[in-house]
Amino acid sequence: MVIKVERGKPTPEELAAVVALVQARAAAAEPAADGPSRRAVWADPGRNLPRRVPAPGPGAWRTSVWPA
Repeated sequence: MVIKVERGKPTPEELAAVVALVQARAAAAEPAADGPSRRAVWADPGRNLPRRVPAPGPGAWRTSVWPA
């Protein structure tokens, strides 16, 4: 990566701050190689359900099978 100053004369501290910011943003944009990959919302199998899944409790098994 090349950073070129087009105008002005930044101090070494200002230039270091800009480089640190650019590196932090680039690191945040990269997916984590060792962590689990996040699924896209459109790939979530829960989207295919016709209605909300009932909350656990008495009679939940019945409402999970019979239509509302």
